[in-house]
Amino acid sequence: MENIEQKVDQIFAEWDHTNTPGCSLAVIKDGQIIYSRGYGMANLDYGIPIRPDTVFHIASISKHFAALAVTLLAHEGKLSLDDEIQKYVPEVPDFGEKITLRHLIHHTSGLRDQWELLIAAGWRMDDVITMEDILELVSKQRELNFKPGEKHVYCNTGYTLLSFTVQRVTGKTMREFCEERLFKPLGMKHTHFHDDHTMIVPNRATSYAPAGPNKFSISVLSYANVGATSLFTTVEDMALWDQEFYECKVFGKDVIEEMHNCGVLNSGKKIEYAQGLVVSQYRGLKTVEHGGADAGYRTQLLRFPDQHFSVVVFANLGTITPSTLAYKIADLYLADQMTGEASEEDAVELPVEAFEKMAGQYYCPESQSQFLLEMRDGKLFIVIGPGFEVEAIAQNKVRVKRFHAIKAEIVETPDGQKMHMYWGKDEEPEILDKVTPPVFEAVDLEKYAGQYTSPELEVTYQLLCKDSALALQRRKYGITPLKAIVKDTFCCEDFTVRFTRDAQGELDGMKLTSGRMHGLKFVRQQA
Repeated sequence: MENIEQKVDQIFAEWDHTNTPGCSLAVIKDGQIIYSRGYGMANLDYGIPIRPDTVFHIASISKHFAALAVTLLAHEGKLSLDDEIQKYVPEVPDFGEKITLRHLIHHTSGLRDQWELLIAAGWRMDDVITMEDILELVSKQRELNFKPGEKHVYCNTGYTLLSFTVQRVTGKTMREFCEERLFKPLGMKHTHFHDDHTMIVPNRATSYAPAGPNKFSISVLSYANVGATSLFTTVEDMALWDQEFYECKVFGKDVIEEMHNCGVLNSGKKIEYAQGLVVSQYRGLKTVEHGGADAGYRTQLLRFPDQHFSVVVFANLGTITPSTLAYKIADLYLADQMTGEASEEDAVELPVEAFEKMAGQYYCPESQSQFLLEMRDGKLFIVIGPGFEVEAIAQNKVRVKRFHAIKAEIVETPDGQKMHMYWGKDEEPEILDKVTPPVFEAVDLEKYAGQYTSPELEVTYQLLCKDSALALQRRKYGITPLKAIVKDTFCCEDFTVRFTRDAQGELDGMKLTSGRMHGLKFVRQQA
């Protein structure tokens, strides 16, 4: 009969080889690591395996630590979470709305996300991106996505600004402050905020992307910014961090309790996002968690506080989903305490005709979100970036094969077919209408051609009519084809482009929108 560790190993069997990237795992119970292992390789060039002491860039789990640093300072009277960000970072523009540190912590500030702004400005994500680069971009913004406190939209910009806040209040960089006040007291000897992209890190796992069947390429990450990301650590060090949430020996009970305070919107609605932590439930048990994704790094910390049980999974391949793996492991260890179904729904077989009926262009005019469900060689793909194959989990519901949390339900209504898009458990769906894209003659597309400039990004895009299709030309990204969705609205891999018109109906500009960046204005230049 298999023991529980063998069942855990089976979950990771796909990556338990010497020719693939993989994962580092720690299972923690009552403050002790009860099972840890490495699966796959930390470095394929030199054949270095992953171990529990392998150092990973853990992406957005870094927000745990940035939030705790600011909360610690608040409890020491050095700042208040209700202070306006401009008190510490005056470079942030006055948008006519009060943006507090609490808004930044809970992702309710309305600020546009730094990564999407950088992409729109012509940066590549493998460029060296410093704290100052991000602050300069933020300082030139003129509008928010929404009024602070009105919505919860994940925003990395806020946590970079929290890092600046720590530095301005203490006179120490986030790296220096956290080393002195967080990592050293907890004994986290292999943990640091990585604010220097040239720094050598012993035992670091390399970041990888798939490059074909059983082939991989290095997914370059050169970040020199911290707060929202760039914490380097091991699963063993994370076990020390995890235990502090029970013992409260270093930071005190009041600080740890406040870390679990969830945000509240202006409407009074309570959200699940606390202070760098997501407080939720799974199969009848309370959970506290956070994940991360940068380049080829994928990470998850999942805690069941009432059971004193946690799972930490770090991966160095972009197609691995540690959140799914962590919940599968929890299903094994806590099965006798859980209720309801296990974490995974079974995939079901559907005829090709059923997928063909789902296929099409979906669009939401309010949010400017758009998704294409497209048939490729008899299989259905959702076009997010290069596109991901989906599989059915019900007659009218599919999920992305590689990222099971991303699901789409196709609903027939009197107003036509709609897509309910889900990005994670317990989230309200985004509702999009199925639309029939317009067909343009080349002469009509020529009317959109010209130069468009963003004062906020200080960049100019060239709109071209090329090969009887509209295309966008921008710095570092070359020429990108645009696909029509509805009148005056097109899309490409990175964003939706909606052209604007003046009172006389003449084209005068365009607005760019992506998931965390809404309505970025470009002005059409006169010929």
